[in-house]
Order: sequence, then structure tokens, then C-alpha cells
Amino acid sequence: MEKERQEQHVLIVDDQPDLLQGLQRMLGREFTGLAISTCVDARQALDMVAARPVDLVLLDIQMPEMNGFEILRKLQRIDGEITVIMMTGYGSIETAVEAIKAGAYDFITKPFDKPGLFRTVRKGLEHNQLVRENANLRLRVRESTPFADFVGQSKPMQRLYHAIRTTARTDYTVLIRGESGTGKELTARAIHSLSKRRRRPMLMVNCPAIPEHLLESELFGHRRGAFTGADRDQKGLFVEADGSTLCLDEIGDVPVAVQTKLLRVLQEHEVKPVGSTRVRTVDVRIIASTNRDLEQKIRDRTFREDLFYRLNVVTLHTPALAEIREDIPLLVDHFTRKVCSELNLPEKQFSLEAVEQLVERDWPGNVRELQNVIRGAVLFCPHDVISARYLRRPAQESRSGRHRVHRVEQYKVAKDKTISRFTVRYVSELLESTGGNVSRAAEISGLTRAALQKIMRRHNIVSSRYRQKGAGPPGDTAPDPHREEKG
Repeated sequence: MEKERQEQHVLIVDDQPDLLQGLQRMLGREFTGLAISTCVDARQALDMVAARPVDLVLLDIQMPEMNGFEILRKLQRIDGEITVIMMTGYGSIETAVEAIKAGAYDFITKPFDKPGLFRTVRKGLEHNQLVRENANLRLRVRESTPFADFVGQSKPMQRLYHAIRTTARTDYTVLIRGESGTGKELTARAIHSLSKRRRRPMLMVNCPAIPEHLLESELFGHRRGAFTGADRDQKGLFVEADGSTLCLDEIGDVPVAVQTKLLRVLQEHEVKPVGSTRVRTVDVRIIASTNRDLEQKIRDRTFREDLFYRLNVVTLHTPALAEIREDIPLLVDHFTRKVCSELNLPEKQFSLEAVEQLVERDWPGNVRELQNVIRGAVLFCPHDVISARYLRRPAQESRSGRHRVHRVEQYKVAKDKTISRFTVRYVSELLESTGGNVSRAAEISGLTRAALQKIMRRHNIVSSRYRQKGAGPPGDTAPDPHREEKG
């Protein structure tokens, strides 16, 4: 018979020492290169799994201190990829179904049929290897692209990327603050994907979207009969997120009554379902987000000050679009490509005049508002180049029927904007006259080719947009900044 050569670890948990020794001998003879451990105590088994990797657990259902189903739940919280096979001398169809529903891989009865036992263990080990390989692959993908959905290279965005990486290495509670549409949810997901809890999915709840009388039950769970309509037990999101991360979106809109129970979870790491007298310990990392002025809500007595300080351990700020105007051309290009792909349209681009107008606008809705404007323009413009006439007017202009009055800016800000507009127009006309030939454009302008390329990258100007058929030698173009990593 072919022997197993995988160096995996099996743990056998049973309160009968003789059975443990017999199983250890049988499996040791059948599977070479397999580490086999045994223990008669449930808590010792949990400590062993927490201390070193275990691939497969053979677990007796009838244990004296806690039953096998309770041990199974605790094992899954310690290691979400562990494979468990339940053992019992009181086998029945009902017990087998209950074990599988609880998350066990399989079920065997005593006394053991050797061929059946070996077959079940072999399949369990193969199953575990596949599960762990898939989990590691997903993990590598997430780790390689934690900022795949972010766009921007401005200093505020670079500070946000650094803060996300730094915060992810800790298990601290995080409060993400920023205006609506600035990427608070993306920030929460990036923190989780880089954290030690990333093997389990992050759960998110939009607090204002759930009616007040149901929010407590949604978060903490309830017992059957706790209120009208509670026809079965419900775990609640804190229990579901045990061992992972729970994001409380728009925490500033949570009712004061629910805030009190949230404070208990943060302080004691315990939840008590609605209608229950028993508490349950949970290990959940909290990430909260808000666009509210929590300090003002504290003064108005609509937000608990002690809860604020429990949440405000680490604070991250997602910058408003006005703070990262230099990233708007990158965002425009990113969303244009995305919308064209969604609508199955040929690739389009915005004219320089249109991009300039988008950079100059106020964006009270931030990135989300910009994305919606781009969607409308891509959808309704029949041309490959989208001109400024297809840009939806800002809401304040539409209501008044006239253009808004620009506020007077500081001299340096106005000067920089004027110079930037001049540079973009000059380089664009220069490249248009040379058919996108960067070397010829540099010669005409009196700049070195490297200096011109630097200006083009800074202002998001791509020479290929001006290239004419047969113009310039092959490859005589500036690097496309859209193809660089966006952080």
C-alpha cells in the first residue's frame, strides 16, 4: 500500500488514553512522515492548536469538560482552515448531520473500521492541503494588491497609504474620519487585508441603514422569542466576526442606547444577545468610520464621550478631493477606463479642457461625485474624446441658473494654477505640432528630453494621444503615467 509522504500534523483528542495510543500506532504505521499528537483534555487541545500548526483533528464528541461541538467551534476560531473529523461511539444519522452542519469535514464511529478510518484520514489531509493552498494563494493576491482600488500619488494619499500599512500591523481599534465619498470603506478593507486577521473576511454594517429597533439585534444577536418576529436564535455580527474585523460604518449615527452596549463590547470583549442572560466572549477588531463631527455630537449629548475615546485609539483621515486636486487627472483616467469597460464601449478620453474644468471644480461629493460625473459624460458623449460640453454642471450652478462666483484665492495658489494651465496648454500644442514626437518637441522647446518627460508626467500628459500615423520614430514617446502603479 502506498504510504503518505506529506509532513502534516494530526491531533487526536479523546478522554480514553488506551484509544489514543491505539489510534496513534495505527496511523503511524499507515502514514509515514506524519506528525501525530494526542491529548485527553479539551483545553490542552485548544492550546496545542494555538501554539503550532495542526492540519487535521480527530475529535471525540463525548468529552467530559466540554462537548466536541463546543471544542469544534473554538478550534475554528483559532484556525479557520483546520480540518476536523468527529468521532463517537454513539453514531447516528442525526449526529452526523449535526457535525457536518457545525463545520466538521467528516464523521466516523467507534469501533473503527481500519480501511474506512485510513480512507477518511487520507481524504481529510488532502482536503486540508487544498484548503490551505487556496487560502495562501488568496492571501498572496491580497498582500500584493492592498491598494489596487486606490488612485492617487499626492502627498495626502501617500500619508494615507503609510498610515494604513502602519495601523494594519497592530490590533488597535481604528476610527476613520472623512467626508462622504472619500474612500473610508476602501481604507477599512485595506487595513483588514494587511492585518493578521486577513484570513477571515471582514464584516461591515451600515449603521444608519438599519432601523434602530433592529440594530441591537443585528449587532449582538437575539434569542428565540426575545421580541415579536424572533422565531429563531440569531448570532449577531459580533459573533460572526469573531477572530476577524467588524467595520461599523457611520458610527456617528448609532442611537445612544446601542452605544452603551458597544462600549461594553470594547471594554469587556463580551456580547449579550437580546433576550439572553448569558454573555459570550468575542475577539473582534473594530474599525469605525464617520463623516460626522463627533466632538459636536458629544457636546449635544447625542454621542457618548467614553465611547468616543474607546473608538479613537488610532485615527485615520481620508482626504477630501479638494486636498488632492493634483490626483484628479489620474482619477479621471481611471474612472473613464472603468466606465468604458462596464459599458463595453471603445476606450474614450477627456479633452484637456474638460480635465482642466474638472480640476477647477468644487467637489462637495468628493470622489463619488466625480465618478458619477464621468459616468454621465462617458455614457452620453458619442465621440472618443469627451469635450467639456458633456460635463454635468455642479448642483449649485443648476439651481441658480448661473455660474457660481469663485472665491478669491491666495496669490501663490492662483499663480501656481495659472502656471499649470499654461504648461499644459503649451506642451499639448507642442506635442500636437510634432505628432507626439517627444525628441523633436524637446528640441523645439529648448528643453532636454528628460526635462520634458518629467513635465509631462507631472501634468499627466501622454504623448501617444498626439501621435499621428507615421510621425516620429518608433518608441519616441514619453512613458505612459497611466501604466504606472497607482499605489
